[in-house]
Amino acid sequence: MLKKSVTFVKGIGEEKAKDLHNLGIYSIQDLLEYFPFRYEDYRPKDITEIKHEERVTIQGTIQSESVLRFYGKKKSKISTRVLVGNVLLTAVFFNQHYLKTKLVIGSKVTLTGKWDQHRLSITVNECKFGIGEQNSSYEPVYSVGGKITVKGLKKMINSAMEQYGNQIKEILPPYYLQKYKLIERKDALYKLHYPLNFEDAKKARRRMVYEEFLLFQLKMQAIRKFHRENSGGASINYDKENVTLFLERLPFSLTSAQQRVVDEILKDMATPYRMNRLLQGDVGSGKTVVAAICLYAAVTARFQGALMVPTEILAEQHYHSLKALLEPVGITSELLTGSIKGKKRKELLTRLESGELNIIIGTHALIQDEVQFHKLGLVITDEQHRFGVEQRRTLRNKGLNPDVLFMTATPIPRTLAISIFGDMDVSTIDEMPAGRKPIETYWAKHQMLERVLSFVEKELMKGRQAYVICPLIEESDKLDVQNAIDVHAQLQHYFRDYKVGLMHGRLHSSEKEEVMQQFSNNEVQILVSTTVVEVGVNVPNATIMVIYDAERFGLSQLHQLRGRVGRGDAQSYCVLLADPKSDVGKERMKIMTETNNGFELSQRDLELRGPGDFFGSKQSGLPEFKIADMIHDYRALEVARNDATHLVSSEEFWENSEYKYLVMYLEEQGVLNGEKMD
Repeated sequence: MLKKSVTFVKGIGEEKAKDLHNLGIYSIQDLLEYFPFRYEDYRPKDITEIKHEERVTIQGTIQSESVLRFYGKKKSKISTRVLVGNVLLTAVFFNQHYLKTKLVIGSKVTLTGKWDQHRLSITVNECKFGIGEQNSSYEPVYSVGGKITVKGLKKMINSAMEQYGNQIKEILPPYYLQKYKLIERKDALYKLHYPLNFEDAKKARRRMVYEEFLLFQLKMQAIRKFHRENSGGASINYDKENVTLFLERLPFSLTSAQQRVVDEILKDMATPYRMNRLLQGDVGSGKTVVAAICLYAAVTARFQGALMVPTEILAEQHYHSLKALLEPVGITSELLTGSIKGKKRKELLTRLESGELNIIIGTHALIQDEVQFHKLGLVITDEQHRFGVEQRRTLRNKGLNPDVLFMTATPIPRTLAISIFGDMDVSTIDEMPAGRKPIETYWAKHQMLERVLSFVEKELMKGRQAYVICPLIEESDKLDVQNAIDVHAQLQHYFRDYKVGLMHGRLHSSEKEEVMQQFSNNEVQILVSTTVVEVGVNVPNATIMVIYDAERFGLSQLHQLRGRVGRGDAQSYCVLLADPKSDVGKERMKIMTETNNGFELSQRDLELRGPGDFFGSKQSGLPEFKIADMIHDYRALEVARNDATHLVSSEEFWENSEYKYLVMYLEEQGVLNGEKMD
């Protein structure tokens, strides 16, 4: 019944229903679950308890004639004196001239607004005549738009609650209600809309947050279970002895974090199910060597491996790194990009199809129709968020359900990782290799530019190289920020004895490759660039990075950029040129100078910006929750995930009637009839 159209609620016709659709409200259930985003506290306070600029409700008696003044076009201001307890204060009403005749001496009023401690005045935005008219000390505030007002929405929710409130069914099993001391669903919905106090609203919210997370995680874990059981992947029975020998031959020891993730991945590869795992690690944490070990293991089981990366520069770097590790043990690997053409390309593809070639590293060139594998067993995608779902799927389909490993150098807090990638297993390298020097980071104002450039020159004189990052390509009327073309011209003039290169997103890929190659070969000493160098460029001789207008970047992006230096033995530096106007901007600069830990930074970034901005709205893939908040409710998210994992894997969940509403939910979501996520 609650799934029926909202038009079944008394007082809601077709027109109102259309307006409600704009708020995402289609069914009776949607209306009942359209929760307030905050509550107004109407409990009258004593003047002595109120803080400056606090939003408050006070009760008192009008003591003076009100004074009305008009100014500008249709703007007005009323001032009157109100006695609250034994304190005489001023009440100010903007653009509410119609109240002039009602504000008479001796009348009792309940006023809500912003308190000014210095002037002993309140700027009123709500005025009620009489004392104690409020039904509740807590009033819900809803997000509305169009023709829907808060008052109108409350009326519609009241009607829905009166008509259908008794049809709200409990969907959580009694065990979980008792275990977490949660109130019943019907009670929670009622208290969210009509709380008597803060505690009421808190208990109700706690209950609905857990429910929302549990349903989301149940869906994720069920998809994962059925996807896994139906994937029919190949068991990669790798040669453990040879893998151990390969690890012993490495010119360095693995960190304990690297060893842990290698064990997790190899264990997954050996199962008959298709691996679907995310490997995340900070810049420089050693993901490439983990990839090499896993690719080697696949080859010992007579499978082929593929590594797909977003750019030719990155593909080339990975190719040289992997070749150095794998060639000595007899593993053949080749590079395939759009630049490789003609006879060389044809020969390479023939070797790949025949199985003579063990490992292929490349860009999206790997997903062309002409690329055929003999026996593809492991697909690794680096910086996977830069490829579309279809591109990833095309490569995966070139093998018989090969194991899939996604790698990212964008550290994502565990809370978010288990939410967004809930249908994946997540491996995390949270430790840096020994001996890597932390990058020293400084925040400088723009007026200190001369000193910063002098510091850059000292590094150049030692034979080092520098990056200079700008937010824009060309001058913009809209944004007063340094742009790459102007900065390039200025630096060419300043550093006359050095070669200054320019790179930005509008250059053709071959032009970008050429500039980057010149920088790699030290033919260019200073590279002025936009954020196109953010991912995967490895120039060990570059020891200094200057970021103009650093306050325009998020913490995670600043950290990614900073990770382009510090790749050699010499001490490296990052200078943030910024004059942030906002507290958030200042906080960002401060955090960057305090820590080099990407996971800590991403958590702080999330707290400062929220999950949508953290990922960028287009590619976030973040679930939309009605009441839960992934950042502030992360403990509930962890608990819900553990509960969902346990439920989905138990036979009782699928058979016991206690869980029927949860199973019905999964059926409605299409999870039980083959719904899949990439």
